[in-house]
Amino acid sequence: MTGESSRKGSAGLASNATVRKAFTVLTVGFVSGISLIIGEVALVSLAFSGQLTPYLSQGIGLILFGTAAACVVTGLRSGFPGAAAGPTMATMIALGVIGGSLTATGDELLPTMVAIIVLGSVATAACALVIERFRLANLVRFFPYPVSSGFVAGTGGLACVVALRLMGVRLEAEALASLFDPLVVTNWGVGVAYGLGLYFASRRWPSPLLMPGSFIAGTGLLHFGMARFGVSTQEAQDRGLLFAGISGSDLWPPMALDDAARIDWSAVGPQVPNILVLILVTLLCTALYIGGIELASGRELDWNREFGAVGLGSLAAGLGGAPPGTYVVPTSLRNLMLGAGLKSTSIAVAVVTASPLIFGDVLLTLVPVPLMGGVLLFTGVALLDQWLLKVRKRLPPSDYAIILVIFVTILALGFLEGVAIGMLITILFFVVRLSRVDVVDATFSLRDERSHRVRPIPDRAILRAEGSRARGYRLRGYIFFGAGYPLADRLQGSLGEEPRPACIVLDFKAVSGLDFSTVSAMCRFILAARRAGTQVIMSKAPATLEKELQRNLPPPVFGSVVFAPDDDQALEHCEDVLISSYQPPDDAEGGDPSLLEAVGADLERHLDRQVLFEELIGDLRDWLDTREHAEGDALLAAGESSDTLQLITAGRASVFDTGGARSRQLGPGDAVEPRAPVAAPTAATSVVADEPCTTATLTASALRLLEESDPKLTTRLYRYLLNAGAGTAA
Repeated sequence: MTGESSRKGSAGLASNATVRKAFTVLTVGFVSGISLIIGEVALVSLAFSGQLTPYLSQGIGLILFGTAAACVVTGLRSGFPGAAAGPTMATMIALGVIGGSLTATGDELLPTMVAIIVLGSVATAACALVIERFRLANLVRFFPYPVSSGFVAGTGGLACVVALRLMGVRLEAEALASLFDPLVVTNWGVGVAYGLGLYFASRRWPSPLLMPGSFIAGTGLLHFGMARFGVSTQEAQDRGLLFAGISGSDLWPPMALDDAARIDWSAVGPQVPNILVLILVTLLCTALYIGGIELASGRELDWNREFGAVGLGSLAAGLGGAPPGTYVVPTSLRNLMLGAGLKSTSIAVAVVTASPLIFGDVLLTLVPVPLMGGVLLFTGVALLDQWLLKVRKRLPPSDYAIILVIFVTILALGFLEGVAIGMLITILFFVVRLSRVDVVDATFSLRDERSHRVRPIPDRAILRAEGSRARGYRLRGYIFFGAGYPLADRLQGSLGEEPRPACIVLDFKAVSGLDFSTVSAMCRFILAARRAGTQVIMSKAPATLEKELQRNLPPPVFGSVVFAPDDDQALEHCEDVLISSYQPPDDAEGGDPSLLEAVGADLERHLDRQVLFEELIGDLRDWLDTREHAEGDALLAAGESSDTLQLITAGRASVFDTGGARSRQLGPGDAVEPRAPVAAPTAATSVVADEPCTTATLTASALRLLEESDPKLTTRLYRYLLNAGAGTAA
């Protein structure tokens, strides 16, 4: 019984949880659906105005169908549970531009407008699905922040302008006289008061019920006032207080299939640029809104998947004649915050949004036009506050100026022009700022750095004395015309500095690329260096640079440029230039005294080391074997494990890392691998003879016998390996 009671209790808890979840989904879905209906109906006037005003009912039907279709399809496909979707304000404004410039008339007007909407929706869906298919979301998401902010601020500005026009405000000179007529003042006064009041109230009480509740209450008060003062519905519609529906017409579908024959295709062609703007603003809004949802919810979304969800939603809307839709951020976040972050919530929102399509436009005739304009004004003011006023505190003046330019351009010319001008200014700013970034990461001379080649003592003294005549520049980043020309000027200026450089090394290892303007600037520098008698050495230069220099320089000049595969060989070439060009001072008899002093000190240390080494080799002669190596032979290969100590007695060998770069050079007195007879390590580098070499070898077994028979000699050997400066090749 106890087990049965436990199971019944668990089932009851699960049932209660399911009921609570279902109640939450239905409640939140109803509130969000009503909010979407009010907001989207207010947006219809953006597109269906002017010559399309008689078809406002059909426009409302289209946008409600599109919102319902987008909510279902996008909500089920999106990775953000509870997502709501529908046409955005920017999309409706773009449609308004199309409607205002449409040349079709009469019975051809509505079918032609619907055809353009379908083309725009299907094309937008195709672009979004291509973005998902080829994972191109990163190309869309990186709009510069000032451009995105200016775009949203321009959207808010246009929304305010359209809201005022919807409430009867006209800024034309001939209309200003009637602006304060009692009827006109009533319309825009109520709308402005409601819109601004809603904005300030939402800042004080950010409740999701504020807008639908206030809208319903305002509608009730208006109808109460009409009844109190004896104003009929028809009279209120004639005065512009109520929405004038088309009696008896259905909201959706907007037209029958037979009406397709009345489409004026000659009027569609000129609208292609505006259709492209429609696609652009919808995709841009999608990128902005996905980023906003990520930021506000703290969830990381797959942008490619989200674009695919928007594409499928727009396709579903377009097949029903509706505009393309994207995420409605406030509604989507509200669903999550109220505990209804489920895909079923998207379906509930869609059902509520589609409900007016069942009842026709009878209910819409009860909607006050000033309140519709107030909702639109509220949205515009909120966008302006967030993206034009508050953003000023977070941005440098130059970026904020871009936002202002885009905002004004959108209001004066349109979306495409505003975004284009914003992108152009942003690119110019980027070029200027990037050109100020120093492409020279570091400078050096041969006093600071040397190659790994072992030089004779006199040569080392020359390099120490004359090292400042060899200068190196480590370059970085992408070098384009904004940085290439200043770099060439800097290099040319160094040719006249004292002491005059005998050699200039340019290290391109950290350079990601360069343009042809940089190649041209480099040609100018190389010609100047040749006239000055300065050797130019380029380390790890891009193959494209070498190819373009060969094409643009005279053969003798190009032949004088040294291209080294790595830093070490570039430094070695530079050292050769300094040594070969060295001349002692004219007033020095018998040579340069400072050079002779340095040579003498170095030579003394070298001779002491060689005497110690030769004495050691002499004492070890009975324990050592001699090996001869030809030039190019490997004394030690990478990955090889050796237990034999090799001491170079003649010739030179170089140590190369796994990348093939020389890390150092060995000569007489150096050990190839000092640890070999003790630990037999696996070599991580290779040692190759630069010239015929002779090595004295001591095997591990011989070393053990040496330790037993002559501990003092063994100690001398170990001390030499530790103190003589022999490195390791491993």
